Amino acid sequence: MFGIPGKQAVTMTPKAAAQIAKLMAKDGHAGLRIGVKKGGCAGMEYTMEYVDAPDPNDEVVEQDGARILIAPMAQMFLFGTEIDYEVTLLESGFKFNNPNVTEACGCGESISFKEAPGT
Repeated sequence: MFGIPGKQAVTMTPKAAAQIAKLMAKDGHAGLRIGVKKGGCAGMEYTMEYVDAPDPNDEVVEQDGARILIAPMAQMFLFGTEIDYEVTLLESGFKFNNPNVTEACGCGESISFKEAPGT
């Protein structure tokens, strides 16, 4: 929908692709849908949910056996994002390296984007 020919909407690091493929295989899901919703101290939060069937309007990104589906309303916010999977001593989880983010809260769970002209 908001793509550039020849360029994927989002990319995944090898660690993220491996983790997503593992999660898909565990319960036979068709993919992992990512999006954004209002909430958190900075205004927006990322969402992730298992998907058994893609929506016809989802942007589909496949890499190394992993399938990401981008919810239609989130496509313009997520374009150019790299998804990583990090494991540290205290936690593990997905990390979004999003060039569209203008502000994030200290915990990294909440983000905000530049307002579109005329809003």
